[in-house]
Amino acid sequence: MRVLLFSSQHYDQESFTRAASDSTLDLHYQPTRLTLDTAPLAHGYEVVCAFINDELDAQVLQRLAAGGTRLIALRSAGYNHVDLATAQRLGLAVVRVPAYSPHAVAEHAVALILALNRRLHRAYNRTREGDFTLHGLTGFDLHGKTVGVVGTGQIGAAFARIMAGFGCQLLAYDPYPNPELQALGARYMALPDLLREARIISLHCPLTEHTRHLINAQSLNQLQPGAMLINTGRGALVDTPALIDALKSGQLGYLGLDVYEEEAQLFFEDRSDLPLQDDVLARLLTFPNVIITAHQAFLTREALDAIAATTLDNIIRWAAGNPQNLVSG
Repeated sequence: MRVLLFSSQHYDQESFTRAASDSTLDLHYQPTRLTLDTAPLAHGYEVVCAFINDELDAQVLQRLAAGGTRLIALRSAGYNHVDLATAQRLGLAVVRVPAYSPHAVAEHAVALILALNRRLHRAYNRTREGDFTLHGLTGFDLHGKTVGVVGTGQIGAAFARIMAGFGCQLLAYDPYPNPELQALGARYMALPDLLREARIISLHCPLTEHTRHLINAQSLNQLQPGAMLINTGRGALVDTPALIDALKSGQLGYLGLDVYEEEAQLFFEDRSDLPLQDDVLARLLTFPNVIITAHQAFLTREALDAIAATTLDNIIRWAAGNPQNLVSG
C-alpha cells in the first residue's frame, strides 16, 4: 500500500523508516505542505499522512478523494484542521495519534518557564558577547508559586506533576476534572478565577470552537500584573495581537509560545534570509520577556518513534478492516 507523507522533515523520514522496517507499506516522503495546489502530488496514493499545518479543507479533501486517496492518517493528536463532515461524505476515513509522549510537550512547557524566569536567553547572549553582569537577570523561586493548568488531559497532567515537584500550588480548569490532579492537591475552578490567582498559566487544551481565543484582551486583563503565560497547545487558543498590548502595559510579564496562530506559512522552514512578513510575530520577537520556539515541543526521539509506530499501526489496522483511533465528525 502506497503512503505519502506531506510536510515530512528528515526526522520524520528517520522515525517512519525505522518503524516500517518490518511492514509492507510503501512509504514516500514529500517535504512540501499539503495545500490545494500540492494535493495532486497524492494522485494514486491510497493513504495520505498529514501533519498539523497541512490543509485538509473541503476542496483539498475532494481533490485527494478524486485521486484515489481513501485514508487520511494524521500523525498528530489534534484534528481541528480537517473538515470531518466533508471527509465522511467522501468516504475518507480519518485516523489520528491520540497520545505519543505527553512528557515531551510538558517538559518543553517547563523549559520555557525556567528560561523566561531566569532570563536564560538573555544571559546566554550576554555572556557570549563578554558581558558578565547580572543586571536585569533576577528571577523568582518557583517553589510556593501558584500555577494554573488549563486543560488537564495527559499533557496537562504530566505538566502538573512536574510543577508539583517544584513545590508549586496547582490550580486547574477543565470541563472534566482529572482525579490524578485532584490527588496532587489541584483545585479546579472557573477560568476567570484561575487567571486571577495564578502567577503562571500554561495552556494544554485542544482547539475547538469553544476554546478558540480562550485567552483574549478581556481574559488578559484578569491576570495578575506581571503574570507568565505559556502556550504549547494550539496557536489559536490565544488572540495573538492582544498579547502585544498586555506586554506593553506590563499586565503580562512573561510569554512563552511554541505555537502561533499564523504559523502554517512560517514554521518548519528556514526563512532566515528573508524579511519577516508577519508584523504581529515580528513585534512579539522584539520583547525581551518573550521566547518563541517553532512548534518543537513534540520533538523528542521517544515522541517521534511513538508517532511513527502509532501512525503505521493505524494504517495497517484500517487496511485489515479493524480501524482504531478513528476521528468522526
